Amino acid sequence: MSANPLAPEWLVHPDDANALTPAVWPPSADRDGAGAITVAGASLTALASEFGTPLYVVDEQDVRTRAETIKTLFNEAFAALGSRVDVYYAGKAFLCTAVAKWVVEAGLHIDVASGGELAVALAAGVDPALLGFHGNNKSLAEIDRSVGLGVGAIVLDSVVEVDRVSAAAEKHGRVQAVRLRINSGVHASTHEYLATAREDQKFGIPLADAPAVVAQIRASKNLRFLGLHSHIGSQIFESAGFAEAARRLLAVHAELLKDGEVPELNLGGGFGIAYTSADVVTPIASIAADFARVVSEQCAELGIPIPIIAIEPGRAIVGHSTVTVYEVGTIKDVRVDDSIRKYVSIDGGMSDNIRPALYGADYTVRLANRRSDSDPALVRIAGKHCESGDIVVHADYLPGDVAPGDLVAVPATGAYCWSLASNYNYLGRPAVVAVKDGAARVIVRRETEADLLSRDVGVTA
Repeated sequence: MSANPLAPEWLVHPDDANALTPAVWPPSADRDGAGAITVAGASLTALASEFGTPLYVVDEQDVRTRAETIKTLFNEAFAALGSRVDVYYAGKAFLCTAVAKWVVEAGLHIDVASGGELAVALAAGVDPALLGFHGNNKSLAEIDRSVGLGVGAIVLDSVVEVDRVSAAAEKHGRVQAVRLRINSGVHASTHEYLATAREDQKFGIPLADAPAVVAQIRASKNLRFLGLHSHIGSQIFESAGFAEAARRLLAVHAELLKDGEVPELNLGGGFGIAYTSADVVTPIASIAADFARVVSEQCAELGIPIPIIAIEPGRAIVGHSTVTVYEVGTIKDVRVDDSIRKYVSIDGGMSDNIRPALYGADYTVRLANRRSDSDPALVRIAGKHCESGDIVVHADYLPGDVAPGDLVAVPATGAYCWSLASNYNYLGRPAVVAVKDGAARVIVRRETEADLLSRDVGVTA
């Protein structure tokens, strides 16, 4: 059967609509003898029956392995240069106490961007010295708490924060380590909302202003300047933007060394992952080698020592670890010109995955509870919310006999799905289940109607 003309150009008509593209799914994903998808040896059909749907299913070992691998590859690349790399897990991607423990046990630090994320990390028993606190508008209370706890580094995002952090450090009798976030002006190749170093934007300070702000930091006896910080965006596939940002920052880094120590340089991250078979991802080993080469060459040209490097891989650690399982409710064949698009409505939607509505993000979908030899049909996976833009998968192929009651699974939902989830239309946020060696355990429980009503004072009264 030929491809549906309504399908986007990148979407290839599959020979087998049951196949799981390795680059998109967790490495442990497979189908069992009954045709059901399994993750880490656990059947998604059995998990849906036990824990309900929608359901986030996260492969614990995959998270641990990716965290350890990224740390190892970057440190191997920089060890030859006489330096090391500190890897920060992005709490904003997905954070709960279990995940915080996994990444710290893998040797990573954690980047938090709010008092709530800080509270989760602390509840997990994470040493505050392993935390970095980020954000363009940290409250006075957040700054005070972070300094008082001994957070390892605070990223200053504006000039006003120099005095705010300094005052908090003086109050607590501490010398607080800080980084200065720079807007490098590098335009990352990603969605406009994910590019964070363009000139007209809320994050950081202009590169040209860095020397003056660093002088202000150094003038405070309560602050210790660690180095510059850059983050050009998220879901980035090519390394040219990182290389250019590194060159620009190292030039200023060299100037700052003339007046004091600059022990490190944070080059950010936001490495992209594959959400569909059309996404071509640069291997982490290649990214690490590129980073090391650019830093080495630039430091040699400037005649400066290679600093400690910090990176923030973002979704590359947790994104592929998770699949979301839904139950199919209704199906509609919608005629568009002379073609049919099959709308498959599920029991979740933009409340558990806002990325397609927010960024136009594409995802993959597969029938999860069985295998089918039916001819592939072009589908659009639609949520149950009162929005026409409530789409989870814009376009993919499922077996044409997909029916109400079937389960479908959407992979690569580990990052920015649960963390961006909402209660739109008063849907409770799904549970998160961790699977390992065939066993499953809830790490975040499902929200109930009682949870949803608990803050309504008209109910509690």
